[in-house]
Amino acid sequence: MTKLYQTGKANFIIRSADENDTSLILYFIKALALYEKMSDRVIATEKSIYESLFIHKQAEVLLAFENEIPIGFALYYQTYSTFQGKANLFLEDIFIEEPYRHKGYGKIIFSILAQIATERNYTRIDWWCLDWNQRSIEFYQSIGATQLNEWKIFRLQDEKIVQLSKYNK
Repeated sequence: MTKLYQTGKANFIIRSADENDTSLILYFIKALALYEKMSDRVIATEKSIYESLFIHKQAEVLLAFENEIPIGFALYYQTYSTFQGKANLFLEDIFIEEPYRHKGYGKIIFSILAQIATERNYTRIDWWCLDWNQRSIEFYQSIGATQLNEWKIFRLQDEKIVQLSKYNK
């Protein structure tokens, strides 16, 4: 069921995505990849997004609209902190089209994410930011986020996962 969130701006709407938004979600994923200079890495399809989000419920999406024009999205999912002994929110991606930036919409989206986290009794919202994206880093710091310099990100991917899965067989 689609949920509409209050934004405090008459011409700006945020709502949860539903199955009919699959192509729009893929559009924003591709727009984000273009912005991050990673278009060649997008292998997501409408089918994979539909199955992942709406069949398996592996993540959730907020869509942002100005005057009913789709202008951005945020994709997030639940993580878990063993030290806290509770779930938290991980923001995988947030993106707003260039002409709609610097209008306060990003802060409103984060406010909605904070509301969702509060409603679900999460105590933390985590996300990653590319090190070259200074404008985003400054924005995140302006809303009170702390950069965690002591952590290194690691990844197992594709064939490396398959190889490791066969280790103890």
